[in-house]
Amino acid sequence: MGDILETLKRYRAEGSRLVGCFPLYGPLELFHSFGLTPVVLWGLGDGRGYYPASDAHVQGYACSVARALTGFVIEHGTALFDALFMYNACDTLRNLPEILSRALDSRGGHIPMFRLHLPAIPLDRAHAARYLEERLRGLVKALEEFTGRSFSGDAFMASATLYERRRSLCRGVMDLRARGGIPSARAARIIELGNHVEVAEHIAGLEEVVGSCSGLPGDARGVRVMAGGIQAPPLELLDAMDSSNLVTVADDFATMARTHLASVSPRPDPHSYYTELYLHHPPCSTLLPSADARLGHLVSRAKASGARGFILFGEKFCEYEYFEAPQLLAAMEREGVRTLFLEIAPEDRENLAQHVTRIEAFAEMLQDGSTGG
Repeated sequence: MGDILETLKRYRAEGSRLVGCFPLYGPLELFHSFGLTPVVLWGLGDGRGYYPASDAHVQGYACSVARALTGFVIEHGTALFDALFMYNACDTLRNLPEILSRALDSRGGHIPMFRLHLPAIPLDRAHAARYLEERLRGLVKALEEFTGRSFSGDAFMASATLYERRRSLCRGVMDLRARGGIPSARAARIIELGNHVEVAEHIAGLEEVVGSCSGLPGDARGVRVMAGGIQAPPLELLDAMDSSNLVTVADDFATMARTHLASVSPRPDPHSYYTELYLHHPPCSTLLPSADARLGHLVSRAKASGARGFILFGEKFCEYEYFEAPQLLAAMEREGVRTLFLEIAPEDRENLAQHVTRIEAFAEMLQDGSTGG
């Protein structure tokens, strides 16, 4: 958390106009094309230091994402952000714009808020794409008024090219991880850094990592597994997977594969760009129309990657993920993919030994071919 805060303070001191975006899949390219620096307020580390500021506004049984995000914005938002952005996702997050506005007003602060309503039905249905186009036109107009700049198709094309380059490099890191060329913990840290750093800075770091590791011989002789969750787990648990000889050949973490697997050709038209992005985006519980496709998508990815096991890191109180967990784990088991479910609560970060033990036991079970629970 300290690293994130110091990074954003540095950008602010350098004159960047920061837009705090949540949830994960906002139109970052569009903000960037207007000369703004979008940062994704997700994966804020432990975040419990910000719970006191959020507890007066968000229930204690809300997920750690919402609680940490709320407290972070209340404590630091007015000093860091020129604006915030939000699209409709889960029930908790979709109510945060009003909650944050009231909380900031009570402290004598205010941050402009941009909002985008994504269609609640799949984009291949009649009128859904047109509805999204109308919402995007409204966002473009609001950004023109906010920045005093006219929309530029060339600028958007350049920004879209940068973000597609970043997605491609992140896919390269995931490929290195699958081949045993980079540990899971290091891959997660490198990829998730992109939430909180400027895109060109992230690209430079990714290029250095991919360039330095690509020539190394991959050694993926461990047990092939897939892992997923709305958040990647603490790095100590990914370290435990690496040390237990588990090779993450695929993932479904919202901050990794769900964000970066989509590939969209850059173009000067944001409407067709985002229609394609959201239409072909990996299914995610925060993209409501895509949720029904998640079981088939994840089972297919597990089988295609040759994963023998699937580890689901559940975020405590994330209802959307928990609704699908029983069906997802059962579907994996039917396909012969053994499963492990670990619920991660904020307080668990002080005592991860129990989770490490379960990961080690799961690895032993997969290695010796046991069918135990």
